[in-house]
Amino acid sequence: MSESRELNRPIRATVLVGGVGGARFLQGVREFLGDRGQITAIVNVGDDIWLHGLRICPDLDTCMYTLGGGIDTERGWGRIGETWHAKEELAAYAAVPDWFGLGDRDIATHLIRSQMLRAGYPLSAVTEALCARWKPGVTLLPASDERNETHVVVTDPESDDSEQKRAIHFQEWWVRYRAQVPTHSFAHVGAEQCKPAPGVLDAIGDADIVLLAPSNPVVSIGAILSVPGIRGALRTTPAKVVGLSPVIDGKPLRGMADECLEVIGVDTTAEAIGTYYGARSTTGILDGWLVHSTDSADIPGVAVRSVPLLMTDPPTTAEMVREAMTLAGVL
Repeated sequence: MSESRELNRPIRATVLVGGVGGARFLQGVREFLGDRGQITAIVNVGDDIWLHGLRICPDLDTCMYTLGGGIDTERGWGRIGETWHAKEELAAYAAVPDWFGLGDRDIATHLIRSQMLRAGYPLSAVTEALCARWKPGVTLLPASDERNETHVVVTDPESDDSEQKRAIHFQEWWVRYRAQVPTHSFAHVGAEQCKPAPGVLDAIGDADIVLLAPSNPVVSIGAILSVPGIRGALRTTPAKVVGLSPVIDGKPLRGMADECLEVIGVDTTAEAIGTYYGARSTTGILDGWLVHSTDSADIPGVAVRSVPLLMTDPPTTAEMVREAMTLAGVL
């Protein structure tokens, strides 16, 4: 660690995350730093949606449940030991939308969140209150307290006109259509008016290292970057910014990042994604880029290292974190 960090002060690591992969990466960061770390996760809110009168925050909840020991590890999302009676009853009433399932245990989280939001509490305060139960060992901050939803412009699947387009919420595109409809672009609804949640810019500016988790670069990391002020903070922080590739041998580690990348015209390769983020020495956000041991990348202005990137368990993921911190000169 450089002399700029006071002796015995915890290493301040800030991580931009989204989805299942981001949650598992946070397990590795916590495993590696332990008591010597102060970890803040800036979490994507682009997936958030109101359904059946409840505010659903999939990425915040996945991180909270994963770090708090309540996640269904086989699915990677939702609560362990979940039951689906409410979903069955909603179906019996022919309630819509019917393509998004809410588990009985999970509904309790959404009820508390929705009640607090309607009472006037911001999402960041609600998240802090929910985490008091789960004790994730990581400070979870929504990227913004305000609406910044990812919507997707598609050829209208309900129209006979092949030229007819409409925008649908990312969740409908992802869950209902599995990204298998003609897709034209992504839009971040509310991005122009929203601002970073309290603590987000400080977490970036005061960090010893900023990590981009191996999350979807378009609808997870990209959605976070759409919040005004966050990209600028990444470009000006004195900390090194190191990203980890979300693809191995041209395939996503998880999810459908390849479909998202295809929409924006970026190849599903470690080099193309790193180039998409770009170097801080030019107009991008990266100082370092970790790619899998079987991949390579040449990104001008970015230090690249090939290391194993399979997150098989927290200790293995912790070695990825060690490599990132070594590359950044933090260790």
